[in-house]
Amino acid sequence: MASNGVHGDFAVPTVLQAMLTMRSGDTDKKKAAMDYLSKFQKSNAAWTNTISILQSSTEAEAQLFAATTLKGKITYDLAQISLHDLPALRNQLLLLLKKFAPGPKPVRVQLCVCLAILAIQMQTWKDVLPSVVEGLGDNVASHACILDFLRVLPEEVTEGRKITLSEEDLAQRTTELLADNAEQVVQLLINYSQSSAAAATNPQLFECITSWLREVPVSVVANSPLLNAVMHGLTDDNSLTAAAECLGVMCRETKDVDESIDTIRVLLPRVLELRPRIQAMVDEEDIEGFKAITRVFADAGDSWTLGVARSPQYFRPLVDALLECCALDKDRDVIQYTFAFWYELKQYLTLGTYIEARLQLVEVFTKLVDILLKHLEYPHSDDPNEIDLFDGDRELEEKFREFRHLMGDTLKDACEVMGVSDCLTKVLNAIKLWRQTYGGQATPTAVPHWQSLEAPLFAMRAMGRMVDKAENNILPQIMPLLVQIPVNNEKLRFAAIMVFGRYTEWTAAHPDLLEPQFSYIIASFQSDSQEILRAAAQAFKYFCCDCKSLMDSQVVQLQVFYDQILDKLPEPSKEEITEGVAIVVGAQKAGDVYRLLKLYCDPLVARLMAKANSATTDKDKLDLADHINLLTHFAQHVVPYVPSTSENPAVKYWQEVFPVLSKILETFISFIPICERVCRSWRFMVISYRTAMTPLLGVLANNLAEGFANSKQGCFLWATSAILREFSEDREQVDDTIAENIYVFFEAQATAMLRIMSDLKPIDLPDVIEDFYRLLIDALLYYPHRLIPSMLFSPIFQAAISALGLEKQEPISAVLHYLRDLLTYAGTNPAGSGDQTAEANVQLRHIVKQLLLVQGEALIKQTLAGMMMTFPRDCFADGSAVLLSMFELLPAETTQWVERTIHMMPQGTISVAEANRLITKITEKLGGDSTDFRTIRSLLQDFTNTYRRRYVAPRDGLGQLEATRFHFEG
Repeated sequence: MASNGVHGDFAVPTVLQAMLTMRSGDTDKKKAAMDYLSKFQKSNAAWTNTISILQSSTEAEAQLFAATTLKGKITYDLAQISLHDLPALRNQLLLLLKKFAPGPKPVRVQLCVCLAILAIQMQTWKDVLPSVVEGLGDNVASHACILDFLRVLPEEVTEGRKITLSEEDLAQRTTELLADNAEQVVQLLINYSQSSAAAATNPQLFECITSWLREVPVSVVANSPLLNAVMHGLTDDNSLTAAAECLGVMCRETKDVDESIDTIRVLLPRVLELRPRIQAMVDEEDIEGFKAITRVFADAGDSWTLGVARSPQYFRPLVDALLECCALDKDRDVIQYTFAFWYELKQYLTLGTYIEARLQLVEVFTKLVDILLKHLEYPHSDDPNEIDLFDGDRELEEKFREFRHLMGDTLKDACEVMGVSDCLTKVLNAIKLWRQTYGGQATPTAVPHWQSLEAPLFAMRAMGRMVDKAENNILPQIMPLLVQIPVNNEKLRFAAIMVFGRYTEWTAAHPDLLEPQFSYIIASFQSDSQEILRAAAQAFKYFCCDCKSLMDSQVVQLQVFYDQILDKLPEPSKEEITEGVAIVVGAQKAGDVYRLLKLYCDPLVARLMAKANSATTDKDKLDLADHINLLTHFAQHVVPYVPSTSENPAVKYWQEVFPVLSKILETFISFIPICERVCRSWRFMVISYRTAMTPLLGVLANNLAEGFANSKQGCFLWATSAILREFSEDREQVDDTIAENIYVFFEAQATAMLRIMSDLKPIDLPDVIEDFYRLLIDALLYYPHRLIPSMLFSPIFQAAISALGLEKQEPISAVLHYLRDLLTYAGTNPAGSGDQTAEANVQLRHIVKQLLLVQGEALIKQTLAGMMMTFPRDCFADGSAVLLSMFELLPAETTQWVERTIHMMPQGTISVAEANRLITKITEKLGGDSTDFRTIRSLLQDFTNTYRRRYVAPRDGLGQLEATRFHFEG
């Protein structure tokens, strides 16, 4: 049997030749070889041919391919082997393991995995451990093989979901293979560890102990000679890493402090034995050893944090060891391993219950802040003007920047324990120290030791959100110092700007300090540095957002600055500074809004028209599209409160601008980014001004309808959905006639879309399908009583089924969400029942159920096919929910449809027994007084997951499961 019904010539020489072809540079030949090898791995011939390759080939690559293929066969295709032949397969594997015991190791490990997976599924094999030990023999090479098998066995058993055993059989086999063998395995490992000096420091020994700690109580290992073996392994460079991981796992297994306190008392002294090695490894520059030891301390700390909070004196040596690791980490190699511990400890110490521990350990966090302030410094250079401190290695510099943000998080943890004032005091002292030591040496061209000034600024920025607006002690001392930061050093100026931007809420509560900070930001826009410009724009936005009520007198002057600086900025900074001024304008009195919108936006509209008149290249058109976004910020943020009986001054202004946007849209209807930006602008107008947009509603609907018909772009549907929501019938102040016209407008858009879907394949318009079904979710929510009885309802459903044949996540998710909402209307709890009467809901329920009786089988077929073959993984949950809803609504019919669909699977990919087993279990769970829908969902998920792992979608199509092409006659 070959997967997907594919048969072919799979002779060993042909397989080996295909592998050689994979090394060639010919792309077409490599693809053909890959297709051939993929089919071979699914075929029946793979059983004998892989064993033949392993027996005869001397090529390590061919051996590994054969072993990996054999693993896949045993995992997924063991049903191809009769029960009578399983012992022969087991014996063959043992012979192969004896052959490959000396290596290569990758092949040996894969064969051990093969044997472990076979042991799980071969339920008649009861003496697994003794027979493997006996079958492999007692020489040194066999020991390595036995250790590999022992290591992989718990891993394969606990990951047994990929093996097609029932839950009951898997649970029983787990007990037989692991729990019943645990004591014997521990004794085997003890005997091995004491057998020779080489065995005592064999990394495989510690990897094996680590693996079995999943099954063996850690107290058993901690109170056995194996703990001594692990500690001895930590003294040998060959086994240090594996032994350290083993000891770390032992600590992690004692995370329940109350339950494991006796074991912790055994482990803690042994962990602390490692502390003298911290300094030794730093002196020897043994980075890997330093990492391994620090991980052990970090694992112990993470696991016993509750113990530290309860008994700080008893665990204090462990905390000090972690602090020492941080302090001695000159190259920042290991400090990251401690971050989780400091966070967890902070979580406890900030609770009132552990106030005593907090008082005892606050000194530790004080020292930690000093260490972090030092680690936050950029590398030093002899040249004070040197900015590139990473020798041009941008990746290394970016890694350092990311690392600083992680340290900033730990700094905030320390801040919570110590108190904000104490942390800010350390920042203030560091700034004062730099001023006293180096301030007088700073010149217009050089700032000596700027790193020691920049680090506390970064620290201050990191703790910004923790500082209360009422802080009146330290910050009033720091802020006047920051506006004196030398402006000729780019990194210092950047750091100062970022601090100002982070403390804008505090500044709003201290208006006397606003002007010097804001002036510093404004002056920074004269810089040629793109990084400074980006930072200044971001800080400017935050000032405008948090201090808008303080800027009434500057709103006109601000426009002059905005107009002058705008064209100099990079695009993201244009967005930020525009958002800032829009927020300030939005905070003004309603009576001033029209005048201010004209003041700020008329120059933008003039620029827009100039750009539109000269836009000939794609680059020019993208620039035009980006410029439209600037106007949109004003539509988002300038939303005056106006009584419904009065004209909205913002809408009055947008009525003047609307023809310009309409003309641009008409002119550039074939350029997607411009269509998207114009639709986005209109959508925000509807969201911001809601029913006040009524004067523009007719022309807006016409533009959206014409735009969609001419461009076939989903952005027009996206904007339509905003209108549908804001002008639905259940909204206040919406006239019935307007609501009626809006629904007619929606139907026109839906009809146009159905015609498009009838003309084009779903693969040609995935993004439009996504927007269409997101629009339909809103239509179903706000107009169910009109949509469901309409002539479009059934075609929309059929189009959805057709769209499920896509292989892209976003459109499939949108379709499945629509279907999930729709199916609720066939039950008693519809997604958007609104104010409908019970009688109306009964009518809707009847219509939906009738549709499902006619189209339900097609829905089941396409959803199951997607889950087994084509859906992206993130769509599984929604697909499963659709299937489950169908079982709830139409249990008997859905069971029949599922059964028929399974029998449509490509020939040779599923046995009759497997199909019957699934249907039998589903039928059992549907029977009785209470249906177990949760188990049905698990059965379907397990079945589809297993099928998906075994088989790929046929390259020549899905056959009977292919999505039916949608046709629309409307």
